[in-house]
Amino acid sequence: MPVRKSKVIKKSLSDSKKLSDSVVVSRSQIPLRRTRKVLNKKTVTTGAQKKKRTQKVTADVYNTSGRIVSRLSLPKAIFGAKVNESLMAQAVRVYLANQRMGTASTKTRGEVRGSTRKLWRQKGTGRARHGSKKAPIFVGGGIVFGPRPRDYSLKMPKKMKKAALFSALSFKQNNGEIRVVTGLEKIEPKTKIMAQVIKKLSFDSKKRNILLVTPDKKKNGFENAHRAARNIEGLKILSANLLNTYEVLDNNSILFMKDAVSAVEKHFVKGGNQ
Repeated sequence: MPVRKSKVIKKSLSDSKKLSDSVVVSRSQIPLRRTRKVLNKKTVTTGAQKKKRTQKVTADVYNTSGRIVSRLSLPKAIFGAKVNESLMAQAVRVYLANQRMGTASTKTRGEVRGSTRKLWRQKGTGRARHGSKKAPIFVGGGIVFGPRPRDYSLKMPKKMKKAALFSALSFKQNNGEIRVVTGLEKIEPKTKIMAQVIKKLSFDSKKRNILLVTPDKKKNGFENAHRAARNIEGLKILSANLLNTYEVLDNNSILFMKDAVSAVEKHFVKGGNQ
């Protein structure tokens, strides 16, 4: 190697070493006060964030005439939860999969009814050789790789189910699609009267799907409300303990009977069951 070239290489190596020494700082050279400040630094919450945390979730309570008569404080754990779209999608997928019966079935050539006689002799006819009328290529024969009874059901942890339901209810509450009504337990069990109530609440069941959430069946007045609403097109009735993510998201508007709100809290929060 030429002498001049080796000198240039040595010089560049020394320069790079000096540069690295200037950049790299030893741990002992960092001021101790500064490190303590960084480690002990607390996250500062703004006033808007504090207000959002302490803010109550409320809803107007309507009577059967469509007027606001009071204001109800909703459980924040149910109607003020964080909206998790992926969890809701998973809950809907599990629900729909569990609705599949999986009873579709076809018969193979061994299960089809028919004669086992050889159709024609093996040679001399000029046609393809066949031994059974039940072969898949013949009309009325067996089916190849057809559907068989199977289980499509999926499982989801109870906590995830509950979180998905709370997320869906919070999503509906944020969009103003939840209403609480009082007095439905006192109405007569007539479809005409319930249709008038729905109209006065500014709902159109023919254009928008409505979910009516009722309290427990043992409660007084449940039967009257159920009989009055069961024949209205576009209106679905569901008990509070059977509420699920799919039904909440599938309907445009949700109508809670006043006692149903406490029934949902009792079943899903206080009871701890799904």
